[in-house]
Amino acid sequence: MTLLITVFAAAIATIFWYNGKAERKLGTLALIYWGASLMWFVDAVVEYIEVGAEFFEPPMADMINDSYLGLSVVALGLVIWLVVLLIKDPDGKIKAKLAGSTK
Repeated sequence: MTLLITVFAAAIATIFWYNGKAERKLGTLALIYWGASLMWFVDAVVEYIEVGAEFFEPPMADMINDSYLGLSVVALGLVIWLVVLLIKDPDGKIKAKLAGSTK
């Protein structure tokens, strides 16, 4: 489930990046999610090598835990992207607020 959730998040972020504005740093968000997807893919391959066909029949509790983990990864990616966006301040709004408050 973690792989599936992060692949969907990566695909959605990539679509928004392709159709959006470059200054919103959506490319960074897409790269975060594609990196997580690659990590989960490698994890799935290694687990399949270890357990074989049982990999495709996980218990429901494991699927729920994987879903929570996948959603947590998506949320953490959004937080990291927001921090990057605030640091880069593409519209200069934070800089303007800080400059206006010092007067």
